[in-house]
Amino acid sequence: MANSKYTKPKLPITVYKRLENYSTFDPMKSKFLFLALLFLTIAAIGQDSIYYKNAFNHADDALKLELNQIIRNHTEFPYTSSSTDVWDILKATDKDPANSDNVILIYSGRSVDAEQEFNGGSGWNREHVWAKSRGDFGTSKGAGTDVHHLRSCDISVNSTRNNRNFDSCLTCIDIIDNGINTGSKRDANLWTFEPRDEVKGDVARMIFYMAVRYEGESGEPDLELTNILLSNTDQSPLHAVLTTLLYWNRMDSVSDWERNRNDIIFNDYQHNRNPFIDHPELAEYLWGDSIGFVWKPEVVTGIEQAFKTSIKVYPNPTISFVTISGEFKMAILYNSKGQILGESYQSRIDLSFFPAGIYFIRIISENGQTAVFHISKQ
Repeated sequence: MANSKYTKPKLPITVYKRLENYSTFDPMKSKFLFLALLFLTIAAIGQDSIYYKNAFNHADDALKLELNQIIRNHTEFPYTSSSTDVWDILKATDKDPANSDNVILIYSGRSVDAEQEFNGGSGWNREHVWAKSRGDFGTSKGAGTDVHHLRSCDISVNSTRNNRNFDSCLTCIDIIDNGINTGSKRDANLWTFEPRDEVKGDVARMIFYMAVRYEGESGEPDLELTNILLSNTDQSPLHAVLTTLLYWNRMDSVSDWERNRNDIIFNDYQHNRNPFIDHPELAEYLWGDSIGFVWKPEVVTGIEQAFKTSIKVYPNPTISFVTISGEFKMAILYNSKGQILGESYQSRIDLSFFPAGIYFIRIISENGQTAVFHISKQ
């Protein structure tokens, strides 16, 4: 159950002593806001706290183990059967809220007739978001039929995606479905696939789920994440690209669609949940910027909201420096592709030697809470 880690480059971000005088920060207002948010959070988590309670107050591999034990004993369904199978479940989980007779295709966003299962190649099929060749588990019960990573997909788009690594393309070729540019792309030279913006976070959270759910027990594959691009013939139980998936998880937040899908799978079918939909911050504790921190989700939503409210980043836009006001442990600077440019432990960050564009600053508190700010550099 090894964690895949990556080394953060330390580039010359100029840092200065943290400011003590915050003209726009009112600590009393922040305190009252924190208490209000904390109360609402504790009142709302209810069943969620019971479900995940064994994972509370753990970190790193111990946290991964506890999450695995929570979600692993789920009800399994066949891939194809005269009884309830994956086709039937996807008609419920992927149902178009505007047309209950249709399903929405993951990489296209197109709504199609749910009854057109394959239909001689002119209908839709079942996409293994964690490509079934990555671990060679096929369509057998377990990883091959786990609906937390199966989605409705156009047949031709599914063929194009194949088992490509998930990453932002460099030389992009648009994916066309039924004559429409889907917003998804493949790379012309690298074995990579970039889903449309609306589902980048969805894809990341499905991949994270698989890496925690399947740990090599009882003949199951031991799935892990990597930053190495895998060839189309590589059947290692790995999926890439970890750093890109972390970035997509941060920038494409959980939608009501995902929450509803998670609830349907839990309540009506498999009776297990995707922890990364309920708590997307878990990805940071296992593979990202919060490795080494203990996960304390009973208050995480309230604390993180209050933490973000207490932090100011200015000026924005900027031509050189940005200043962070408020108490924090570390700030990490990313470019628009999610690549880490450097990290700072103090309040003033120099962007003057970076080109104009959009940047992201991820700010981490002493307790591991995070807040992300978009910065425009002119």
